[in-house]
Amino acid sequence: MTNDQYIEKFDEARERAEIFYKALEKVRCPYLQSDVYFNASGLEHLKFKAHARARNRHDQYMRFKLLHLAPEVLKLSRTVQGISHTKHFERARVHSRTDTILKPVSYYEFIAVIGSARVKVVIKQIEDGQSFFWSLIPFWGIDTATKRRRLFAGDPEHD
Repeated sequence: MTNDQYIEKFDEARERAEIFYKALEKVRCPYLQSDVYFNASGLEHLKFKAHARARNRHDQYMRFKLLHLAPEVLKLSRTVQGISHTKHFERARVHSRTDTILKPVSYYEFIAVIGSARVKVVIKQIEDGQSFFWSLIPFWGIDTATKRRRLFAGDPEHD
């Protein structure tokens, strides 16, 4: 596949994923016994690892291609595979300006196999606010140093 063909496939996948994502509002998660919202933060996190630091195209492409599985994973999840509680600096509007404030954050990780795809869906909840979709992680990655499969794990804020 040429670079132009890859860019075209990437652009198609991104466009389809954005249309799909923007059509979603919320999904009921049996484990959390509440709705999980699909807000702009989740879509931004699929494109960027951190504020103004983009993911590479291959990473984005894999996430965009599998994004349609996220609502299904959440609808079917009656157990959680990982919970992480931490404090993180979050951007928040305070008195008509944007500040970064240290707040308690919880991450819930749901892993599922749907069809031939293995994915991890990460839900983020800031303090006692709404739960929202944070990330979709293809279950297996390749460790560049050892060339062996590895599980994405560790820091849900950046995975």
